[in-house]
Amino acid sequence: MIGKKFILGATAATLMVPTTAMAADNGSSEQMPMADMQEMKDMSAGDVRASFDQLLSEHFVLAVLSMQKQYDDAPDAEEVQMNLNKNADDMQMAITSLYGEEAGQQFGDLFREHNEYTTDIVEATKNDDEAGLEEAEAEIQTFADDLSTLLSDATGGELPQEAAEEALIAHEDDVQSAFDNYVAEDYEAAYTDYREGYARMFDIGETVSDAVVKGMPDQFDQNTTDTAADDLRSNLNMLAGEHFSLAVLEMQKGVNQQDDYDFVTWAEDGNTEDFRAAITSIYGEEAGVQFMDIWQGEHIDAQSDIVAATLEEDDEARQAAEDELKMFSEDFGAFLGGATEENLPTEAAQDAVWMHESQVLDTYDNYMNEDYEATYDSFREGYAFMFGIGKNLGGAISTQMPEQFGTDMMMEDGEMMPAEMPQTGMGGTANGNSPWAWVFASVAMTALAGAFMFRKNLAK
Repeated sequence: MIGKKFILGATAATLMVPTTAMAADNGSSEQMPMADMQEMKDMSAGDVRASFDQLLSEHFVLAVLSMQKQYDDAPDAEEVQMNLNKNADDMQMAITSLYGEEAGQQFGDLFREHNEYTTDIVEATKNDDEAGLEEAEAEIQTFADDLSTLLSDATGGELPQEAAEEALIAHEDDVQSAFDNYVAEDYEAAYTDYREGYARMFDIGETVSDAVVKGMPDQFDQNTTDTAADDLRSNLNMLAGEHFSLAVLEMQKGVNQQDDYDFVTWAEDGNTEDFRAAITSIYGEEAGVQFMDIWQGEHIDAQSDIVAATLEEDDEARQAAEDELKMFSEDFGAFLGGATEENLPTEAAQDAVWMHESQVLDTYDNYMNEDYEATYDSFREGYAFMFGIGKNLGGAISTQMPEQFGTDMMMEDGEMMPAEMPQTGMGGTANGNSPWAWVFASVAMTALAGAFMFRKNLAK
């Protein structure tokens, strides 16, 4: 399990949470233009943490993907790298909203230059250029020194420079290890690194956001981002975001019939097991079994069927798989509505789940049409959408179980919205042990006493 040490990934802040994601009225995922979105200083402390979580973790996903694509000479490699820099642009706006234009510009310049190191490392690796690799490593150390100093100064020392530097280097090691194992074709190690490095970014989000909030004690609604509600929301965001990123990656790897396909699905299985453990710990074994029946059979398998239909050029099979995903959205939305005693309304949950599935399919179809700009536009939109799911589902659970999670989150309409799942630091591990078991132990003791009635007879 990853410790709670701060590892600042190649993105250090995200400007805002997508405020329309999974809205209770229509489940829309449409995102507001940057200029119209909420600045960090106007957010709640929990929103600040979720914002850091979103772009920090997105940075990690895009960095790993960019290096793989460049190494493979993939046709979409350039577009992935461009979106890595768009992520950096968004983080620059976040820093600007907190600390002003000069700090934001300095941060953005550092980050965009840093993103180019991914290309340098890939090229040096492909050319067996040891000197080039050493130069890239030295540049990374300089980046860690400069950015850690900037962040420490900006937060008035609430984020210590040495801790920030250590965290940055740890993150870089995660990315490098995932790439090196990919090159060595040790795919189990590569995707173990992926899952660990991805989870690490949420520890970063907590640490950075907490330093920001503590450094501005009169600005935010609370002086910490480490409440039970904040932890719940962050962990739901982590599970949902990882699911989306792996689903997109699995479908691309599958249709290209790449050698690491089975190991991407293995990583998906770990994510699924973490979801199951979370549901079981809160709502009991029967709910966990029901979750698995719906999630795996109607959902994960159906996404694989979409890929198989493409390879076989079978339009009927494609439609059947889409129908299965539509059934999944209905059944899983009903499951969530029942589980939360309609604190998350069934209809809103169904709409949101289908929106998610539509975004996965749009990303895949754009990829198959070789429209890579649209591919990664829909990828970033779909990834951001998952963080709205974490907010709304976490809020519903917190309202249902206020003694465990409190009620310190705000609904989109201004009503108080519940809190969130405890922080694990990482999803499933290589040996299959899930950190959710101990995280939810105290919750399960009370939840199993009858806090909820889930629907026992969902359509199969």
